Amino acid sequence: MIRMLLRVLGDEYARAMRRTVILMTTTAVVEGLSYALLVPVLRALLGGTPADAVPWLVAFGAAVALYAVLRYVSDLSGMRVGTTMLRGMYHRLGEHLARLPLGWYDAGRVGEVSALAGRGLLQAMGVAAHLLAPFISALVTPLTIVAVMAAFDWRMGLAASLAAPVVAAIQSRTARATAAADAERHERDREAGGRVIEFLQAQPVLRTGERFRLLDDSLLDAQRASRRTVLATLPGVVGLTITVQVGFTGLLVLGAYLALDGHIGAAEILAILVLAARCADPLLSLSDIGGKLRGARAELARLEKVLSTEPLPEPREPIQLAHHSLEFDAVTFRHGGHTVIDEVSLTVPEGRRLAVVGPSGAGKSTLLQLLARFYDVDAGAVRVGGVDVRAISTEALTARIAVVFQDVYLFDGTIEENVRLGRPDADEAEVRAAATAAQLDEVIERLPGGWATNVGEGGALLSGGERQRVSIARALLKNAAIVLLDEVTSALDPVNEAAVHAGIERLMAGRTVVMVAHRMRTVRRADRVVFLDGGRVAEAGTHDELLDRRGRYADFWNIATAPATRA
Repeated sequence: MIRMLLRVLGDEYARAMRRTVILMTTTAVVEGLSYALLVPVLRALLGGTPADAVPWLVAFGAAVALYAVLRYVSDLSGMRVGTTMLRGMYHRLGEHLARLPLGWYDAGRVGEVSALAGRGLLQAMGVAAHLLAPFISALVTPLTIVAVMAAFDWRMGLAASLAAPVVAAIQSRTARATAAADAERHERDREAGGRVIEFLQAQPVLRTGERFRLLDDSLLDAQRASRRTVLATLPGVVGLTITVQVGFTGLLVLGAYLALDGHIGAAEILAILVLAARCADPLLSLSDIGGKLRGARAELARLEKVLSTEPLPEPREPIQLAHHSLEFDAVTFRHGGHTVIDEVSLTVPEGRRLAVVGPSGAGKSTLLQLLARFYDVDAGAVRVGGVDVRAISTEALTARIAVVFQDVYLFDGTIEENVRLGRPDADEAEVRAAATAAQLDEVIERLPGGWATNVGEGGALLSGGERQRVSIARALLKNAAIVLLDEVTSALDPVNEAAVHAGIERLMAGRTVVMVAHRMRTVRRADRVVFLDGGRVAEAGTHDELLDRRGRYADFWNIATAPATRA
């Protein structure tokens, strides 16, 4: 467990963890040794001169005081190590997740990572703070007490030690028996969590009378999995309890026999039985502690699996960009077992606009994602400024690209905080200018909170058009040389569409632009149009050239503009 923890965290935490383990082990040994002083105390109290017990009582009190100090220091050390590791792991996990390719985040992965970053990480990193000390105490203190017993009477010590292999066997068997049940419970809990999110998102549909049976079934499966986990651990709990009770009863019988036969004094047998009783509590707690440790180990294994996922590689010697032209050179990209982009070659000179159109599933949005290096290509090369994006540092590439998606995600905060994400060090005048250019200022004026209005999680408290204006203002404030637009007006009403188009025109001015569009209003303003179908470039040229060819693009244009023509 400790080795896995250090393997996941890194060597920088090894020294502090080893120091804490040594301190906790010393504390447990001192606790066990302090009980050895009960023998001379009871011997003096039951003898002819009870006053002789005073020095031993003082020594016992000093030993207890030393144990209390060590326990405080070791618990404090464990808490500090645990919080330090938790903070470090949050940073490491966050940095690693930010470097993983976007394709890694499928529908089920987001819920899994969310659970791991919340309850899972707390459970795994809580080992040092909450579980390590009681676990070491439950193991070391009884072993120390058995050694003390053996020092006073080897027969009692030998009898007490016979329980150790039985306890170890029970713990090992319980761990094996619960492994499959724990894994199933985790999977069912993950599925149930995803169904709860779906239940919340599907309220408009569900309130029309539909019952969400998928949630009912998943919660029932989670309940059954939890029941199976409890049943799997029950034999271990019962077996451990019986072992401890049988062991104590055996010591009691052996002690009575030795006392009656005159081989051991009454004070010694009484002290040894007190020591045996003290062994019982930590041994009985092993079931609960063991279950928690198994849960923490499972979370650590899942965490290690995430951290072992290879991120997009960073260049050892990044190349600086001299200009901002774009190029796809025989690019092929596969995802989910099929080819999404198939040997696509095209160029966008610096300061020019490229429009990408085509049917759904043609690979249009994937082109933008490859430009922003959300994925790496399987063949060919994507170049920015004549440089392969794989030879550009992620920080440098991100700084030169502004992306406006169709589905805008805003962070739970104020409008101003979301706009400032484009460039956090921008002054107030620059933020206000970006808002005006994006026509966000008229939205701010009608909101009661103005700039301090909270947008809610994901921007849920704003309309789609308002979220788009925030996104455009953010991109304008970033002032990147390359702008990627992904169907930003496809779901907007006419009023918001006109306002967003005005903001987009300001955003595109003087920049290298690649836009994916279903609506044809922005396509006509592009310097070049590419019609994509099945991951291949079916046609390419200017808007007028493609209309004159009367090919796929002309058909697409006629269908898209037919309602407006009839009107």
